[in-house]
Amino acid sequence: MSHLRSLSCLSVAIAALLLPGATRAQSQSTPPPAPAPAPADQQQAMPPPPSDSGAPQQTQTTTIQATPDTQQPAPPQARPNDAPVVPPNPDSLRTREQPPLTENGVQPQYAPTPPPPPEESGAMLDGRPRQGPFLSGPGSLTFVLHHTILGAMGGLFTQGFARDFNIDKDSREAMLAGTFIGAGLGFGASAWWQFNNWVDRPMAYFGIANSVVGGMFLGGFMDLLADDRDVLAWSSFAGAELGAWLTAVVGGGQLPVNHGLLISSGAVWGLASTALLLAMIEFSGTDIPGKTWADALLMAPGIGAGAMAIATMRYNPTSGQILRADMFGAGVGAAVLLLSGLVLGGFDQPTPYVLSFLGAAGAITTVSLLWEESVDRTAVPSGSGYRYQSKKAYKGYW
Repeated sequence: MSHLRSLSCLSVAIAALLLPGATRAQSQSTPPPAPAPAPADQQQAMPPPPSDSGAPQQTQTTTIQATPDTQQPAPPQARPNDAPVVPPNPDSLRTREQPPLTENGVQPQYAPTPPPPPEESGAMLDGRPRQGPFLSGPGSLTFVLHHTILGAMGGLFTQGFARDFNIDKDSREAMLAGTFIGAGLGFGASAWWQFNNWVDRPMAYFGIANSVVGGMFLGGFMDLLADDRDVLAWSSFAGAELGAWLTAVVGGGQLPVNHGLLISSGAVWGLASTALLLAMIEFSGTDIPGKTWADALLMAPGIGAGAMAIATMRYNPTSGQILRADMFGAGVGAAVLLLSGLVLGGFDQPTPYVLSFLGAAGAITTVSLLWEESVDRTAVPSGSGYRYQSKKAYKGYW
């Protein structure tokens, strides 16, 4: 029994000795908490861990003096400003409408705002709103001025040729009266016409050119029949009025630009072709009187313009095609005439004029017949794929 009592006491003593050591080991295995940040001027050292001995140890605090490297500079203090505070602009606080963004984030570039349309009076004329100073088309002012000036010139020259442009009182009175009467008649007739019919700019402009062509034609034609200045003056005035009014009545207020350009081109080429033909005859050995030259050259533009006016009933070339034909014809004709005259040693022979006439006519015909204005648009997709049909045969305007 004594042995058992001794063993039990020994075991209790050993357990009492081992239990505090296990507790201290478990406390050492737990990591210490993170140290708190030290202030800027001093830092505290962490206390050392307790030893295995059960004796308590006094915690020591070590103060470390801060160095200039460890010190943080204090933020600079803002100086007080004595200037008064400006209130914000109220316009800058407003929300302004911005253009929408596109898919790539770039704002679209807007075109400049077009000018406002002309004011309309609410009245209609030939299916169009009246406009302009005379409540008609945009070419009404040009149309009225043209006929007014034409009437005034007709009255002046008819009375002047009749009285040989004398400066006595009766002659001056007659010329003054003719000028005012002609201007009044021209203004009244043109104002009435444009007030009841639409007048566009192409018709007004080409009417001026056609009045010149008409005056030249009728004056040259009447000069073949009678050698009188009064007849020549009156016929020229009547021809000018006839050409202008035929443009307005037959061509209409909405005369297409390509038709007016074709008629004017016909007049120019009629004059050029007649001059070349007369030069061929003249330098071939046949003497042509000066009056024949003048009458032929006066009548040629009217013949060419009339032929092209009839051609507009069947053909409708574009303005670009007409201008190309004119440029090619004039360029080829002038180049051939110049080179032929230089090579052959002068222009006093018919060969340069014959070659120039043929070259110009050939260039005009080639461009007019073989130059397509636009591409062939008859090829359209067929079926579900991208296979295209064969193109149709070429077809020109002429």
